[in-house]
Amino acid sequence: MLVGLNREGPEGGLISQQQVHGRVTGIDESIRIELESGAEFALPPEPEVFFPAAPGEYRLRSTGEVVVDPDFIAEWTIQVRRG
Repeated sequence: MLVGLNREGPEGGLISQQQVHGRVTGIDESIRIELESGAEFALPPEPEVFFPAAPGEYRLRSTGEVVVDPDFIAEWTIQVRRG
């Protein structure tokens, strides 16, 4: 699984981008992904956000790491509120 996270400010401008990848280890109240570091990452269980990934190499912008042939991809936009 390859996941992109876009954080937008209150006015809608992009604040940051993050990409993570790993193996799905559980699906119930959340979708849990075990990252390469061994840490667990959780996402809401919203299946409409997950899509089969096209075969190929995906380079992570933040680290330059290359992920080869992930099974699924997802992209989330997180709206950061003031205060």
